[in-house]
Amino acid sequence: MAKRIMVFGDSNSWGYIAGTNAERFDAHIRWPGVLQETLGDHFIVLEEALNGRTTVWDDPFKPDRNGRRHLPVLLESHHPLDLVIIKLGVNDLKSHFGLTAPEIALGIATLVEMIQQSPANPPVLVVCPTRPVETESILRIKFAGAVARSADLAEAFREVLTPLGVEVVDANEVASATAIDGVHMDAAAHQAIGKQVGQAVQRILS
Repeated sequence: MAKRIMVFGDSNSWGYIAGTNAERFDAHIRWPGVLQETLGDHFIVLEEALNGRTTVWDDPFKPDRNGRRHLPVLLESHHPLDLVIIKLGVNDLKSHFGLTAPEIALGIATLVEMIQQSPANPPVLVVCPTRPVETESILRIKFAGAVARSADLAEAFREVLTPLGVEVVDANEVASATAIDGVHMDAAAHQAIGKQVGQAVQRILS
């Protein structure tokens, strides 16, 4: 039986094309699709990505994006699951939240604990997202200060999540956001992350 993997992410898992009005990369280009191709037919990758999704925070400018509210329903609707991959944190860096890297990591930890306390309790893999970069895009206003606040994101993720028995993959080791808008990824970054995550999945589910 094929192993079922749910990707729980935001616009960079949804495949948002930088510089567009919510245009989306095709399935075979965005990283969950690359992950599916990397893993092969013995795996089913289920995409649950939403533009603007946060870890555990209500966004006054973009309602209904709180990941903590979405997760329990998705765990039940996609049951059984062999693995949940969380790739969130970029939207937590918006300036109106004013969050530090450790606080964002605690948001991820809240989601991990929800999964671990669920009836199925599948293993969890966390992907630290590509950090924002400097840009002239209008998004620089929403993400003011995010470049500096995200510098220690991967380190904070590992410090908080390692005690929970969760592996952290740092997407910044293989890819980066594009300066077109400062937060979204190009096709090459999706390709690199899909392969990077594929290697981690094979370690966990081998």
